[in-house]
Amino acid sequence: MPGADEPPGRPPERHEPLREQVREQLRERLRERAREREERDRERERERERERAKAAAKVAAERAHVPPRARLDMPLVRRRAWLPEYDPEAFGRTSERIARFLGTGRFIVWMTVVIVLWVVWNSSAPDHLRFDRYPFIFLTLMLSLQASYAAPLILLAQNRQDDRDRVNLEQDRKQNERSIADTEYLTREIAGLRMGLGEVATRDWMRSELEDLVRELRMLQALEEQAVFPGGSEEGDR
Repeated sequence: MPGADEPPGRPPERHEPLREQVREQLRERLRERAREREERDRERERERERERAKAAAKVAAERAHVPPRARLDMPLVRRRAWLPEYDPEAFGRTSERIARFLGTGRFIVWMTVVIVLWVVWNSSAPDHLRFDRYPFIFLTLMLSLQASYAAPLILLAQNRQDDRDRVNLEQDRKQNERSIADTEYLTREIAGLRMGLGEVATRDWMRSELEDLVRELRMLQALEEQAVFPGGSEEGDR
């Protein structure tokens, strides 16, 4: 009788090719999914390389279109010359120092002391020692000159401060752009990880696949038993 010598609970050897075929199909599916994940990883890497190349090209273009010493955040290029070099920023720095001093309480105190001493000396000193008699024309001229120079110096200092503010705003804007780009990149990476985790062969998926495989094997075994014993229980009783 076919199958009578086979131990109970052990599947027949003729089912081995079918099991090997199913295992090979499972391995092929896993290999296909691994290849798909590798392809997605390579595509994301190429996209990151393109973004880096675009950012580098943008920075290079910005640097190429900026003339030397046209920005406050660029270092001054040192060159050898026979003539003495003139730093255009030296006058600006000096004017800023003067403007800052003009806006302090120390300047007001010193100017008040000088004016009071000037008026007192030219009012109470002996006649041969007075150098600016009433109505103090020379003092008026000095104050007019001081006022006429103070206004342009203050405006120049304000212009330099505006330039610095513009540079700071540009740097903040670039920092915000980088932050937005990093956020978008992280969002894409998280989405890719979720998609990848959704396609990974988990334990539950493997269990369900194995259960389907066992179910198919049982069905095939039942069909083969029916084919071997077409008479039903009578042949089995014999």
